[in-house]
Amino acid sequence: MKKEFYSNGKLLITGEYLVLDGAKGFALPTKFGQNLIVENGANRSITWKSYDSDGSIWLDVNLTFLEILNKDTNDKQASVKNTLIEILHAASLLNPDFIENSEGYNIITHLTFPKNWGLGTSSTLINNIAQWLQINAFVLLKNSFGGSGYDIACAQNNSPIVYHLDMGKPVVEKVTFHPDFKNNLYFVYLDKKQNSKSAIAAYYNNRNENLSKNIAKIDLLTHEVLTAKTLREFATALDEHEAEMSNILEMQTIKESLFSDFNGVIKSLGAWGGDFVLAISKENPTAYFEKRGYRTIISYKEMIL
Repeated sequence: MKKEFYSNGKLLITGEYLVLDGAKGFALPTKFGQNLIVENGANRSITWKSYDSDGSIWLDVNLTFLEILNKDTNDKQASVKNTLIEILHAASLLNPDFIENSEGYNIITHLTFPKNWGLGTSSTLINNIAQWLQINAFVLLKNSFGGSGYDIACAQNNSPIVYHLDMGKPVVEKVTFHPDFKNNLYFVYLDKKQNSKSAIAAYYNNRNENLSKNIAKIDLLTHEVLTAKTLREFATALDEHEAEMSNILEMQTIKESLFSDFNGVIKSLGAWGGDFVLAISKENPTAYFEKRGYRTIISYKEMIL
């Protein structure tokens, strides 16, 4: 029997990094995402094919149930395969039936965005697997890939959210965000894929233990972003957010490092230094970014659900 599941991609507008320590993050689910199609298979194994948005296959593997149960990740050259085994192993601990009571599966996934965009290849996969096996996606994330879970919340919701961890437990609040100035918001891909796992590890290694004042400041700025009535108010709050995170991370803002002459505000989204940034501009900034070699500029209307 054929089963199909779908999850939304994500963009984190405020709270990057600090959402791991309980700060409130404002996040937007995207029109892009990933589906997962499951059919019965054989040989106590899973044949797995993953397709990129252009139709090319980026993962084509066969996993035996024994490999999954034993978490056999000895092939160090196959990092993507190993990650998939780790996720499926964690899933088998939460729902053993999917291996114990099956002869096998044929699984296909399709991304509707290029996988190097960083819109949630892993989070959409984890949420799809959780839907299929009827397990808690936040627990599956924690037991496999790690992270705050805001991306799982976006995968599951079709509206903007504010997300935070309360004693390690996810809290998701649906919010309204339909600003009059959304036509002044653009998402620009920096053509430099960031590894979320590595970025999280680096943050944990370098962060200050006493972040309560920083978290309070970010929470306040998140509130100001959500309640901004004008483009100026919105841009000012995000500019302050960039400055605050720059101090915490001891890193230059992306505007300082790459776009110092840009007439507007540029906000990093998620892990700093790669993937997408949010450009806030009174005029369409496409020509500015294309002149500097950045070809993927997507309007708010095209990107956000």
